[in-house]
Amino acid sequence: MSTVAPERRSAFSPFRHRIFFVIWLGMLVSMMGTWSQTVGAQWLFVNDPRAATIVPLVQTASTLPMMLLALPAGVLADAFDRRRMLIAVQVYVIVIAILLAVLTFMGMMPPALLLAFTFLTGAGGAMASPTWQALITELVPRDEIAGATRLDQVQVNVSRAAGPALAGLAIAAWGVPVVFAINAVATSLFVVALIVAARRWKPAVVTERVRERFLPAIGTGFRYVRHEPAIRTILIRFAIFMAFACTIWALLPLVASHHLDQGASGYGLLFGSIGVGAVLGAFGSGTLRKKLNSGGVLVVSGLAFAGALAGVALTHSVWVAIPLLVICGFGWTATVTTVVADLQVILPGWVRARVLAIYLMVFLGTQALASPVWGQVVARWGIKTALLVAAAGLVLSVVVVVLWKAQSPEDVDRTPQAYWGTTSFDEPDPMAGPVVVSVECFVEEENLAGWLEAMQEMRRSRMRSGATRWALYQVGESPGVYVEQFEVATWAEHAKQHDGRLTAEDQAIEQRAFSFITGPTRTNHLIGMPMVVPERRGSER
Repeated sequence: MSTVAPERRSAFSPFRHRIFFVIWLGMLVSMMGTWSQTVGAQWLFVNDPRAATIVPLVQTASTLPMMLLALPAGVLADAFDRRRMLIAVQVYVIVIAILLAVLTFMGMMPPALLLAFTFLTGAGGAMASPTWQALITELVPRDEIAGATRLDQVQVNVSRAAGPALAGLAIAAWGVPVVFAINAVATSLFVVALIVAARRWKPAVVTERVRERFLPAIGTGFRYVRHEPAIRTILIRFAIFMAFACTIWALLPLVASHHLDQGASGYGLLFGSIGVGAVLGAFGSGTLRKKLNSGGVLVVSGLAFAGALAGVALTHSVWVAIPLLVICGFGWTATVTTVVADLQVILPGWVRARVLAIYLMVFLGTQALASPVWGQVVARWGIKTALLVAAAGLVLSVVVVVLWKAQSPEDVDRTPQAYWGTTSFDEPDPMAGPVVVSVECFVEEENLAGWLEAMQEMRRSRMRSGATRWALYQVGESPGVYVEQFEVATWAEHAKQHDGRLTAEDQAIEQRAFSFITGPTRTNHLIGMPMVVPERRGSER
C-alpha cells in the first residue's frame, strides 16, 4: 500500500485507496438510510400523549445493542474475515428494514413493536461498527489513519445531515412507512458496494497460530483497557461528555415540535443543521490539531457545544436555533473524531477491534442509559431546564479534561515487536495451562528502588498483553534475589505474547527494568498438569 508524500497529503488523501473509498461511499448511503429510519421512528409517535417517554426510548433502543453486542462483535472481527462479516450483517439489516416498512404500511406498528425493530436494527449496527473501525487501519497507511478517521466521521455526519432532511421531506410528502423503505434500499446499495470491494480486497494475514476462544478473548479486551491508563482515561472522560451531549439527539424531536413549534420538515432541517456542523467538525478538528493537542481540541469543542446548547434552550426562534445547532454538531464531531483518532493510533493491532468495540459501548451505551433520564427531566421540569442542565454538564466535562490529562498518542509506540524469541523446549498442547512464567534475577540494594518502580510498568505490560495474574517475590534464602511471576490461562495465550502482542513500548519497559539487574536472569515456564488419580482396584471377596 503506497503512502502519499506529506507535502501532497490533503484531507481527502485516503480516498486515493480505492477500496477505502468504495466502502466509505457505500456506508454513506447506508447511514443516510439509517438516520432516515431513526427520524421516522421518532416522528411516528411525536404527537402521542406519551411522547416524552417514547421518543427518548427510540434513541435507547437504537443504541442499547451497542452496549450489549459491540464487544462480542469486536472479538469476532479480530478472529474472522471482516469482509464477510460486514456483508452478512448488512443482509440481516435489509431483512429487518423490509419487515419494518411492510408492517408500518399495514398499520401494525404499535410503540412496543417499533422499539423492538429499532433494537434489532441497532443490533446490526453493533455488529458492523467495530468491524469497520478495525478495517480502517488495513485499508490506509498508518500516517493516514487520522485522516481516514476524520473522513469516516464526515461520512457519519453527512448522512446525519442528509438522512434526516430526506426523511423530513419524505414524511411530509408520503408518510413514515416510505422512510423505512428508503432504509432498506440504501442498505442494499451498501451490500453491492461491499461485494464490489471484496473482489479486489485481500484481508490482512492472521499471524496468530491458534484462534482465541470467544469468552477468554472478551476478558482479554477488558483487561487491556483496565491496565492501559491512556485508554482508560480517554474512555472515562468521553463517557462524561456523552452523558450530557446526547441530549441534543434524544430531545431534538421534542425541541422541534414543542419548543420551536416545527413540523416534520422543520425537524428534518434542524436535524440536518446538526449534521452540517458535524461535517465541519470532522474537517475542522484536523485544523485544530495543527495548533492544539488532543486535550486542547476537546476543551474548545466542549465549550462551544455547551454555549450553543444553552442558546438553543433560551431561544424560541428556529432561525436562531439553526446556527446554534450547527455549532453543537461541530462540537460533537470534533470530540468524537479526536477520541477515535487517538484510539486508532494508540491501540496495537491484535486487540484493536475489541477495544474499539468497548469504545462504541461507551459511546452508544452512555446514550442508551442517559436518554431516558433526559426524557424524564423534560417530563418533570421541561425542555428548557433539561437543555440548560446538559450545557452545565458539558462545562463539567471540559473541567475533567483539563484536570485529568491522558498520554499523548505521539508519545506511544505500539509497533509490534516479537523480541522474546522462541522457547528452548518442545511446546506443549496449545490448551495446556495455566502457564506461569517465572523470571529470577539479582538486584543490588542501591538499585532496588529504581527497579521496583520500573516493575510497576512491567506489571501493566504483562497484564495488558494477556496475563491474568502478576506477582513479585523476594527469595528468603538468597538476599538480593527476586522472582517475577505472571500467569496466563493457556500455552496458546502465552504463544501470542511471543508472536506479536508485545510492542516497542513493552520492549522499552522491559529494557528499563532489566537495566537495574546484575548478572543474567533465569526464566522458567511452569505448565499446569491435571492431577490423575490412579483407579483403585476393588477389594477381593
